[in-house]
Amino acid sequence: MLDLRNKTCLVVGGGAVALRKIRTLLRCGARILIVSSSLCQDLQELVDRKKVQYAGHEYQSSMLDNAWLVVSSTDDRELNSRVSRDALSRQILVNNADDPSLCNYFFPSVVSRGPLSIAISTEGRSPAWARMVREQLEEMFSEDCEEFLDFLGKMRSFILRSIEDPRKRKKAFRQMAGREFYHFFQTMELDELEQKAVELIEYYKK
Repeated sequence: MLDLRNKTCLVVGGGAVALRKIRTLLRCGARILIVSSSLCQDLQELVDRKKVQYAGHEYQSSMLDNAWLVVSSTDDRELNSRVSRDALSRQILVNNADDPSLCNYFFPSVVSRGPLSIAISTEGRSPAWARMVREQLEEMFSEDCEEFLDFLGKMRSFILRSIEDPRKRKKAFRQMAGREFYHFFQTMELDELEQKAVELIEYYKK
């Protein structure tokens, strides 16, 4: 989990793998520099629309000077290794599409439900397995999780103000975040749910 907003990220490579990584980085608000002798159509469109900056055809180690994070994803294993070793020698975060041993971070498969993020990583051993686990979790955590988390966020503030004993506060937090209360959320009207929350808080205030 990294805050990449406005961070410069260098991506070496212009194919489908680079495209997937770039789309992830763009969702995180990163500034992308891309180096490649050729670009797939979708990447060329991103360059044309100025969503990413094209830094040139040929990788040079000087391109790492302002990079906060690096992705090495060409079809040239030797070049990928050189980029990784250059980045590692400068203690820059780098992901190598070919060789997990030359990575110091990995792109996880992510389940997102509003403020809830669940990251699954196999440390590069099997992205297909990570994707399968992600699909199972997507079925487990439905779209209403975002609304439930919003509700829990409001209740958290109320609990912090209302229950002085930290041990009782902890119990109230855990009970409200439990399966029973989630079932209440799914089956009750909002006023009924709020009444359940008030009853729980009043119980732990005693």
